[in-house]
Amino acid sequence: MPNSQYWADGYLEKTVTPEKAIGHIKSGHRVFIGSGCGEPQILVKTLVENTNKFSGLEIVRLLGRETVSLAAIADKTKDTNLNIRSIYLGSTTNLTIAQQRRFITPMNMSDVPSLFTKRKLPLNVALIQVSTIDDFGWMSLGISVDVTMAAARSADLVIAQVNPRMPRVMGQSFIHVNDVDLLVEYEEELLSIPISRITSEAAISIGRHIANLIEDGSTLQIGLDSASQATVQGLSNKNDLGVHSQFLTDDIMHLYATGNINNKKKGLNEGKMVASMAIGSHNLYEFLNDNPAIDFHPSDYVNDPFVISQHNRMVSLNVAKTIDLTGQVSAEASSVTRFAGVSGIPDFVRGARRSPGGKSILTIFSTNETENGIQSNIVPYMKEQVVVVPRGDVHYVVSEYGSVNLFGKSLQERVIAMISIAHPMFREELFEAAKQRGFIGAERTLGEAARAVYPVQLEETLTINGTKVTVRPAKPVDERRIQEHYYSLPKEDVLTRFFCQKTIFARAEMETRSHVDYVNDLTIVAVVGEFGFGRVVAVAESMKLPDKNLAEVAFSVSAEYQGKGLGTFFLKKLAAVARENGISGLMAYTFPSNKAMISLFKTLPYKVKTQYEDGDLILSCRFNELAS
Repeated sequence: MPNSQYWADGYLEKTVTPEKAIGHIKSGHRVFIGSGCGEPQILVKTLVENTNKFSGLEIVRLLGRETVSLAAIADKTKDTNLNIRSIYLGSTTNLTIAQQRRFITPMNMSDVPSLFTKRKLPLNVALIQVSTIDDFGWMSLGISVDVTMAAARSADLVIAQVNPRMPRVMGQSFIHVNDVDLLVEYEEELLSIPISRITSEAAISIGRHIANLIEDGSTLQIGLDSASQATVQGLSNKNDLGVHSQFLTDDIMHLYATGNINNKKKGLNEGKMVASMAIGSHNLYEFLNDNPAIDFHPSDYVNDPFVISQHNRMVSLNVAKTIDLTGQVSAEASSVTRFAGVSGIPDFVRGARRSPGGKSILTIFSTNETENGIQSNIVPYMKEQVVVVPRGDVHYVVSEYGSVNLFGKSLQERVIAMISIAHPMFREELFEAAKQRGFIGAERTLGEAARAVYPVQLEETLTINGTKVTVRPAKPVDERRIQEHYYSLPKEDVLTRFFCQKTIFARAEMETRSHVDYVNDLTIVAVVGEFGFGRVVAVAESMKLPDKNLAEVAFSVSAEYQGKGLGTFFLKKLAAVARENGISGLMAYTFPSNKAMISLFKTLPYKVKTQYEDGDLILSCRFNELAS
């Protein structure tokens, strides 16, 4: 039919029943099915009902939840009637996916559209779903543009289900009726995902850690896993956020409604939330309809690392299934985590890291339950898992036990970092495995950090002379930075802190300060600079003395930060933590000439006692004795 024909006449001529439309498919055809929640359900259902009439069909689709099981038909007929090509990136240890792994075609999402448009994988038929036609003959692909647009533009035969419930989404989502061969008018509910508030304590903890890494003015890419959604729910105190993401979800919609997302500082496509697919509730789909704040684009734009890198403070949030101690990442689809198998993880990992102020964040639940009990998701090395993100590309990793930055770290530093965010019950096992593989020195120990749970609630941010200073509990990865801090102290400060002219600060000694249990032993550090590369400018230490039920405290502050209030802040914080942990009070050894330390102790709201021992001054106070 010539394209010059008036589109309205063509529309009527092209409108057919589902059965007649599917009747145009021939044996041996390669058939694309629209992806995600935009799947044209009536067309797929009719195709399945007629599969016994075909042989040699190849179905091309993104891996997701099947409304009807094409895989079951392929299994039953031993791929005679149809074969499936699932575009998917990830490992396949999940049982329901492993049974179909022969169908998987691993690719980066940004590369998939060119597979169709350049006819490297020619499509005979594309089954798509569109909105109703507008006054100019245009229909929107709605909630599923991704690779569907490329399929619709390149297939020999395009069959579109016209569904009044499909929203009309702005951006590069439109296809003209003249470019569609057959139309099936059929109204039905779109596939949706029920809204559920995140209740998992692990997911909430991960979300809290990640929220601390996200700055105002960041542009977000958000995965579909529960940890990413918990992060979104925890961003209610952030401002001027933007979205450039493969998916839009209900949680993103809510952040936009509350004003946390306004897309004003993205640096690219400002004022617009950009995505290629929506997965969520019917309320989300209504929100998308004719919304000028939304632009949907195909995957070769949304997932293009070059495009991603042009955004300000681009933050990618994705889930990992397994990470080994060196940082190799396996990502896997799950039958219970929505459409997590539709993966563009490497695209966003690389694009985000090249963005001005960008961060690539991979989240991982420390454990999972198997038939044989609880299993660690942080492993000594990859065995059968497929590496999706190589260790050289890994930036931030977050579990419910903390966050670490692996970029630029040696294998030994990576091992310490990864073990610090592993589940406590597996840390010693992982540590010994690392020793056996030569990833870490044989003399190293985990000490009290083996069972410690990082107290993220103790983190605070100060501003001193216009510089952001993060005050937080020390982590095992801080060992070298604490060592560098002590080496940088002037001689007189070393004498005041250690009561001798100490010149060697051995690694084993630093280990006792960074490998703490946060209850009986607590080290707090003040850090300036980028997370994972910051410089320690002050150290406060607290050690419980069981016989007295007092915590002995000590401080050191770099010269340029002395007199800025850090000592007072540290002392009040250590006192508050000690009280919370059932410790009765504080004490400190100092020189009688150390007026600063004496004055510091007297800032506490408790009665301060002084006594001398071998020429040293002992300061002490008990929390039940208030100053008069």
